[in-house]
Parts: sequence; structure tokens; C-alpha cells
Amino acid sequence: MPELDEFVATPAVCATAVLPVSVIIAARNEAQNLPHCLESLRDFGEVYVVDSQSTDETVEIARSCGAQVVQFHYRGGWPKKRQWAIDSLPLVHDWILLLDADESLTPELVSEIRAAIQDPRYNGYHIALHIYFLGRQLRHSGATFRKLSLFRRGKGRYECRLKEQDASMADMEVHEHVVVEGRTANLKAPLLHHNVSSLSHYIRKHDAYSNWEAKVWLNGNADELRASLSGTQAQRRRWLRRKFFTWPSSSLAFFLYKYIFRLGFLDGIPGLIYCCFQGIQFFHIKAKIYELEHASEVGR
Repeated sequence: MPELDEFVATPAVCATAVLPVSVIIAARNEAQNLPHCLESLRDFGEVYVVDSQSTDETVEIARSCGAQVVQFHYRGGWPKKRQWAIDSLPLVHDWILLLDADESLTPELVSEIRAAIQDPRYNGYHIALHIYFLGRQLRHSGATFRKLSLFRRGKGRYECRLKEQDASMADMEVHEHVVVEGRTANLKAPLLHHNVSSLSHYIRKHDAYSNWEAKVWLNGNADELRASLSGTQAQRRRWLRRKFFTWPSSSLAFFLYKYIFRLGFLDGIPGLIYCCFQGIQFFHIKAKIYELEHASEVGR
């Protein structure tokens, strides 16, 4: 695995210069979230919004903010949305930043990225994600994690955990991670995840995610990002999910782990709802695994 270091940014020489980074934003019906995301990207050299036939004002908002809009038509299989964008878009910069439409950058993170991309030692950077759920930052329950969102073009790609995918499993990468050739480091400033969409939207989205994860559990390829308790945070989280899946009462156990052991109760009612949803997601995945196994037996 690549070596993981801590990166300490030095002050930017010119805070107003264009950042030579290509930003790719995955979107579908994100009119509520997108303006805040794009506002935080004013210093970046180019911004692509990769849309999936939105029926709201996502496209109009993106173009009014100077972003380039590209439509992605998913018909199953691999690659999915973000990897397709990395492979297909005529990116002009040597660095790529991957964002969701409900994520935004702080000025501190912009400054840190400006310094980080000038360091020849690293090909990728992990950025912490601070999640705001129902108007409150989730400081506990393991909700804060790092993801590899910034990397040199040509040095990073998504692992493929399942090639036989269809449109019911969402059109973009779910729990697949970017794998980078060479050394990586952690940035200190976080990304802010402010989702202002409804809980109904959250539930629909995670229903599609559970379709994908059930199929991965049964038919997934060997992981390129190996589950490991002693690896990176992403590897530890994958190892933990695998262990919980083997338990008979994993849904309840995962909720208790998040809510009690990881102190989710300290985040108030939003923390309770979030941890409940995490346990329910586990139940949905295991139920769909049973459904797939039963359908396979009937079809024999």
C-alpha cells in the first residue's frame, strides 16, 4: 500500500491566483446543495458538474456559476460515474479534486491544497469529511472520516469491486475508493458535508446503495483496497464492516457500536437518527443478501 504521511501546508504566496486543479462534481437533482459547493470553488481552474439527467435546476445553477456540465448516461457495468469522468473528460490540469454536490471547501482547505499540489513527494491527499446531519455536525459515532479526494491525474483510479452492476445500484461509486500510485498524505483542513435534502432523499439514495453492497458481498471481486485493521482509515472501516456482517444480530450490534461505543448519543437527536439509519442500512443489506441467495436457489 502507498505510504501515508501528514502534510503540513505553508502559507500561499498569492491567495488570488487560479488553482491548477480540475474539479469533478457528481450530481443528480442537487439544486439545493450545489450553489454552496460551487461558491467554495471560485479559485479553481476548471469545474465539471457530471449530471445524471436532473429534473430540477441543477444544470442551470451549475452553468450560471461558470461550471461545465456533462451528462452521464449509466447503462450498467463498469466504469461508473466518477471513474468515467476521470477517463473521459478533457481535463487540463495535473491535479483532480473529486467532490459531491453537498460538499464544500473552507478557505483554509483551499490554501492548504494550493501548497500541497506543489510538493513533488506526494501523488494524493486524504481529506477529512465533517458531516452535518439535520443541521448539526456529527462529532461522534465514527461519522467523521477521511477520503482520498485529491490526486495527480494519471496516478489515481477507483478500485472496481463489482463489474456486474445495473442501474438499481446507483450510477456512481458507493464504497469504492481511489487507489493512488506512490505516496499519499493527510491534509489538516476538512471538507464540509452539508446535506440540506430531505430524509426521504437520504433513504432513497441508501436503498440503491444497499442493492450494490448486497451484490458485492455475494459476488464482489477481490478488493484492491484490502480490508485491514492495521491499514489506512478506509481499510479499517472496511475490515470493521466485514466483521459485523458475520454476526447474527449485526444490525443491532452496529447501531450499539455507533451509538454507545462511539458516543453517537452525544450528538443528540440527529446522532440517534443517524445511528439508527446506519443499523437499518445493515439490516437492508443482509435482507437483500438473503433475497439474492433465495432467488438463486429457486432458479436452479
